Amino acid sequence: QVQLVESGGGSVQAGGSLRLSCAASAYSVSRLSMGWFRQAPGKEREGVASIGRGGNVLYADSVKGRFTISKDNAENTMYLQMDNLKPEDTAMYSCAATTWSLTLTLNSARYGYWGQGTQVTVSS
Repeated sequence: QVQLVESGGGSVQAGGSLRLSCAASAYSVSRLSMGWFRQAPGKEREGVASIGRGGNVLYADSVKGRFTISKDNAENTMYLQMDNLKPEDTAMYSCAATTWSLTLTLNSARYGYWGQGTQVTVSS
């Protein structure tokens, strides 16, 4: 069973930055397809970014150019660097993973393992 634990959320002003971490256990991140998702109150879950086993990446249009997804195999951790944050980025952010080798996707149904989430709040 893959276990995922997020950290790094918090409150920032618009234009600020945060870096989220997703530490994996029981499986190497080098063998996982992983992604970040977010859900704001009253809204559906939205895919933010995904990273494949080989490090290829995919971003939602809403975060392209502002967010960067990466993995550190030595730390067995996935990251989401978020820059130039906007109030509309406010949400609960969760990381997800699958042991299947996926074509990059922001479809949450393709991921079987999830972390508990970390809150990001951006004020104007």
